Amino acid sequence: MARRSHYSGSKYRSLSIKKILRKTALYLLFTFLASSIGLCVLFRWIPVPTSAFMVYRHFEDLRDDGSFKAIKYSWVGGKKISAHASSAVIAAEDQRFFQHSGFDLHAIQSSIDVYMDGGRLRGASTISQQVAKNLFLTPSKSFVRKGLEVWFTLLIELLWSKERILTVYLNIAEFGDHLFGIEAASQHYFRIPASHISRPQAALLAATLPNPILLRASHPTSYLFKRQQWILHQMQNQ
Repeated sequence: MARRSHYSGSKYRSLSIKKILRKTALYLLFTFLASSIGLCVLFRWIPVPTSAFMVYRHFEDLRDDGSFKAIKYSWVGGKKISAHASSAVIAAEDQRFFQHSGFDLHAIQSSIDVYMDGGRLRGASTISQQVAKNLFLTPSKSFVRKGLEVWFTLLIELLWSKERILTVYLNIAEFGDHLFGIEAASQHYFRIPASHISRPQAALLAATLPNPILLRASHPTSYLFKRQQWILHQMQNQ
């Protein structure tokens, strides 16, 4: 009887632990869903104070040499951003931006076809996806992170307008070392506000977006100039 009682007690404790773990998992899931939806609703209306990528830059500084380097960032509303800037990033990054719902299936299929034919696997991230990962996630790569990127992309496509997505993207995109947002980039490179950016200036900034640390608008290479001209041509065709 004592042995059976001990077995029953162990089984009861095991079931209790499983129940607690299940409740904890459900609570964490609910908290994540509620907080992520709440943040997306909030950022639909208010200026974004910072982004996960900006915070990650500080983490890299502390990890590498223990230093702190200020982020150059200044939020500006959509009406104070030159239309050339919007046109340039769409031409450079996501020409089907106003047609898709967050994921460009045509670009994904094209990328897969090129890869299957022996070419290099190209990225097919939309502006919406880039907003999702820049705002909420870190640059790390994993299936979990990709799943989170999909979740946040769906949220912002559902809760924000395309114009809002574009405004947030232009404000949090990285345009240089510790330099984020179109306003900070305009002031840094051209000494003008984002509302006054010309077509060539907007195309030059957009040309750096694949890697703004290596492709520097302050010291444009021949490759960067060629990419700028290609973007200008695409802007004309839009």
